[in-house]
Amino acid sequence: MFAIWWIILAIEPYDRADWALENVLVVAFAAFLALSFRSFPLSRVSYTLIFVFLLLHEIGAHYTYAKVPYDAWFQNLFGTGLNEMLGFERNHFDRAIHFSYGLLLAYPIREVFLRIANVSGFWGYFLPLDVTMSTSMLFELFEWVVAETVGGDLGMAYLGTQGDIWDAHKDMALASLGAFTALSITAMINIRLQRDFAREWNDSLQVKHKQPLGEDEIRRMLDANRKTDS
Repeated sequence: MFAIWWIILAIEPYDRADWALENVLVVAFAAFLALSFRSFPLSRVSYTLIFVFLLLHEIGAHYTYAKVPYDAWFQNLFGTGLNEMLGFERNHFDRAIHFSYGLLLAYPIREVFLRIANVSGFWGYFLPLDVTMSTSMLFELFEWVVAETVGGDLGMAYLGTQGDIWDAHKDMALASLGAFTALSITAMINIRLQRDFAREWNDSLQVKHKQPLGEDEIRRMLDANRKTDS
């Protein structure tokens, strides 16, 4: 279904070069999901959330994020512009997608943490939030590098700041808010359905190894190696 959507929106995009840049990570990510399906299939919930996010992203890639005509679509449906109704002075489609990044991808990231790293309790919520925030930051750095590399109008179209010097900060904040919202909803569902939620939460915050690490752990490893050698 995503391949069909991708092909449709690949036809005559507003800016072919920008569309190509926007799809570099998408193609790599989609290929990774396809290749990992047999060895590590995700839940239907996670695949659906990822699917919806990619659909929204492809709309931005087709039109370029700064020129998605959502306001015209809204006006055709309701007779008034969304920007006028909410007092927007810029195209906010990119803001919505950054929020959606956190809202829709935090849960799949949580599933990976639970199933691979075997985290639980507090860490099953904090670490997915942390990774969502950090990957949002990494994407802003990726955008900056690409914009600097390609330069000119293409670089500005890909960056999509629309003249806002705080664009990257706002994008990261919205992604963080989206992730916090998704994980809060997940926590509320688990509080309702998971009988040992409180015990698991408390256990996750207990000290597991009382001995300090750092130079103490190095000393212990050196001592263990000496004993083994002797």
